[in-house]
Amino acid sequence: MKNIYLRLIQSWQPLINPVLATVTATLGSTPQKPGSLALFSDGKLISGTVGGGIVENRVKAFADQCSRTGESMYVSFSLDNGVDRKDEAICGGSISILLDANPLEHLSVFEKMKQNLAAGTPGVLVTTVTTLKEPHVGIRRHWTTAAPVQDETPVKDENQSTLVFHEPIFPLPRLVIAGAGHIGKALSHLGKMLDFEVTVADSRSAYANALNLPDADHTITGDIGKIMEDIKKDSDTYIVIMTHGHAGDAEALRSCIGSGAAYVGMIGSKGKIAKMREEFITKKWATEEEWQKIYSPVGLDIGSKTVEEIAVSIAAQLVLVRSRESDPPAGGLKT
Repeated sequence: MKNIYLRLIQSWQPLINPVLATVTATLGSTPQKPGSLALFSDGKLISGTVGGGIVENRVKAFADQCSRTGESMYVSFSLDNGVDRKDEAICGGSISILLDANPLEHLSVFEKMKQNLAAGTPGVLVTTVTTLKEPHVGIRRHWTTAAPVQDETPVKDENQSTLVFHEPIFPLPRLVIAGAGHIGKALSHLGKMLDFEVTVADSRSAYANALNLPDADHTITGDIGKIMEDIKKDSDTYIVIMTHGHAGDAEALRSCIGSGAAYVGMIGSKGKIAKMREEFITKKWATEEEWQKIYSPVGLDIGSKTVEEIAVSIAAQLVLVRSRESDPPAGGLKT
């Protein structure tokens, strides 16, 4: 998901008395799972979610209190209420949430996180929570790219208790779109909204540029075959091929066969796909097994016809594949 921690170090929108809410543990049915984040500024939710509706309103009330007092809180509450309780959630579970009233105190930690993630290096955000006077807590954070040390375990005594949460943070998955036409542009917009790092490549500089593609993190122009050959491909790479011609699609696809990318999809009619499959198999550019791993025709069958509908069908398929690759563990952040 989008890294809300990095939002704290962006300067384009000043934060006023920010409060960062983190779901740390859940039991039973809840609207969000451990690791979900919500950032409040000036009493308003500006990014993320911890559940929406009644749950989020309740968390916002706690966040307002934290904003006024400057004191962080650790709260738990039940969502197992009767349907007659219109002001309470009835999901059936319980949720624990950490509210950090002073997240800007850890800007140096988030800066280190940003640097490592930009280099493609994952890490662990270690958050130490010490009870002061329940429900108020003290919070310390540090960032490490090594395994958490073994002595970071919960400590309890008569006067206070300490919990340590280990939160793995990974670089955003990369969406590479070969082709900056109308569908590629629409897909780059959706990809950014869906928390991909978006790269769009095209042989035409008039199409692959920041002005035409404001949502893309990177634009590349040049020989499409060479560009796609040089693109890093691994289990966090999602590739959609939609150049402005059959030859360009074939060039882009050749370097993606057997690459280990999490997703390789190519746009085209069934007739075009059949002809290209025959060409790739005959010329031994791909085995039948390798060809079967290509999503083509690309996208989920939702009866799409317009540019925007086609982009939505592709984006939905990307989300489906990504969710299968990265189902989160249940229960809570590791302590």
